[in-house]
Amino acid sequence: MDSFASGRTNLTTRPPACLPSGSGFRSSLALNSIWGLLMLATLAHADLRVTAYYPGYRQSYLTPSNIDFSAVTHIIHFSVMPNADGTLNTGANGLTPSYSTNLVARAHAAGRKALVCVGGAGSQAGFEGATTPANLATFISNLTNFVATYHYDGVDLDWEPLDASDSAQFTSLVNALQLALNGFNPRSLLTVATASQPGLFANLQSLFDQINLMTYDLAGAWPGWVTWFNSPIYDGGYRFPSTGGLIPSADGIVNDFIAAGVAPAKLAVGIAFYGVVWAGGAGTSTGGAALPRQTWTTAPTITAVAYFDLMATYYQSNLYHWDSSAQAAFLSLDNSGSSNDKFISYDDEHTCQAKVSYARNQGLGGVMIWEIGQGYRPTQPSGQRDPLLQAVKQAVFATPEFTAILRTNRDIRLDFISLPLGLYRIERTTNLTSGSWGTLTNNVPGTGGVLQITDPGAADARPTQFYRVRTPP
Repeated sequence: MDSFASGRTNLTTRPPACLPSGSGFRSSLALNSIWGLLMLATLAHADLRVTAYYPGYRQSYLTPSNIDFSAVTHIIHFSVMPNADGTLNTGANGLTPSYSTNLVARAHAAGRKALVCVGGAGSQAGFEGATTPANLATFISNLTNFVATYHYDGVDLDWEPLDASDSAQFTSLVNALQLALNGFNPRSLLTVATASQPGLFANLQSLFDQINLMTYDLAGAWPGWVTWFNSPIYDGGYRFPSTGGLIPSADGIVNDFIAAGVAPAKLAVGIAFYGVVWAGGAGTSTGGAALPRQTWTTAPTITAVAYFDLMATYYQSNLYHWDSSAQAAFLSLDNSGSSNDKFISYDDEHTCQAKVSYARNQGLGGVMIWEIGQGYRPTQPSGQRDPLLQAVKQAVFATPEFTAILRTNRDIRLDFISLPLGLYRIERTTNLTSGSWGTLTNNVPGTGGVLQITDPGAADARPTQFYRVRTPP
């Protein structure tokens, strides 16, 4: 993703200007009024896909009319469930004919793809029955008929859990379903959600348009465990005291799939629009569970909580912490009495943008969100009701924003807003039409705040210099 500035300055929402050398200035808007310069148009574009799940049971809470479709590239309607005889339970997760029609129409009007998911937690037995040789053809027919009836753009598979013993039937399903979806005009998409069996997906990757990794639910109050984050990007090198094994992380799962041979561009890293509350327990360093990486003598309880509930019930700015080694947010409540302690792990706006940067840095295809309804806060003022989705949108679809270009003696200083965990290369040229750019500096780490880059001696340069910021480097 590129952002341009010329001579000395430009806001990335505005195109580069041809500026006289030897001048210092703060913004291209101000320069327009002073110099009357011609501006050259540039457009921001998405280099990553954003695939968001949207459950039918959430549709009355977050109606399609309130979804910002410009923040996503694909939306997955969750879900129909497989019955063991190959029929579909279309009402298990709240899907109705009117819900399907409404979502698909609004997605298409916004130029976005809408898929239907089949499966979800606890769907293994239904899939195992539906994909037997006796039932597979019926199952495929029922799925494709559902797609055709409501004009979905494809099918998302969510076989949970997917055990090694299911591999043969899963492979048969994927081959048959992909063949059937190829018969649509235009061709219908086939995507999958998974967190296991990387070798299996390496073998089947050519049949999938997306392999979306469920890089959340990565911790629990199990024997030998510690308090840990729900969806951390990194393990930070931390190992279980009980076994010496590395603790789970999104990066660990991504690396497992890449090491197995899955092309990074097929993969998406998961973003959780919910958190996990660890509460109580005993025998930790604070009494009860209040911090990450705590062992215990009495296990705490854990409860999943939607982002909208978490913010309304628990959030206070003085409780907030950012774990830089795990790249994860949390709230810490160390109250009087261990039973009142809480450690709350969740993905906030900073985490969302760090995961977008991570996807770019690793060359992944994009990010996946579970699920957008949990991030919606209808009682907030207009423009503040879906903060997580807007954080993703800004990170994916907006170019790095120049805030100022200033002259300091003979040097030029470029200021631009960075993303957390982002990596940037700043390039320069004297001729926009040549296509030849030189590197001023590379692998500049983002902070989520303003970065300042200096071009020594550039204030005296002839002819005019043009600058651009690229990410990833």
